Amino acid sequence: MTGSTGRRQRARDGERYRSPGQRQRRVGEEVRHALARILRNGECRDPALQHASITVSEVRLSPDLRSATAYVMPLAGADTAAVVAGLKRGAPFLRARVAHDLQLRHAPDLIFALDETFDQADRIAALLSRPEVARDLDRPAAAGVNDDDVG
Repeated sequence: MTGSTGRRQRARDGERYRSPGQRQRRVGEEVRHALARILRNGECRDPALQHASITVSEVRLSPDLRSATAYVMPLAGADTAAVVAGLKRGAPFLRARVAHDLQLRHAPDLIFALDETFDQADRIAALLSRPEVARDLDRPAAAGVNDDDVG
């Protein structure tokens, strides 16, 4: 019995103890599409969101489907702090709209976070384009196949 309680406690603390199930992914995609549609139609009246073009790149749901973290990025990364703050202020309204659109039994609490995967991709691309890294990447291709490499 202790093992089960331990897993539940880790899940509440934000630690993943298993990969998301098919239902979590499916509902997450539905929530993502609903949020994108609501934001695209300009239904939020918050001044920070009025003229912002916002991409909802991913929505991750908790195992009990009660909490959803939506990862967002404004177009060109402009005014990210203001946009995320506006989304947090509008979370109750957005939750009600998502619940109405999807007809879920329990609408998940919405948590908005800035999607940093674009920044990470830029960082990786910058690292790979550095001359010393490019030189190291080209070296194995130029050297060809050694006799030691053949199995």
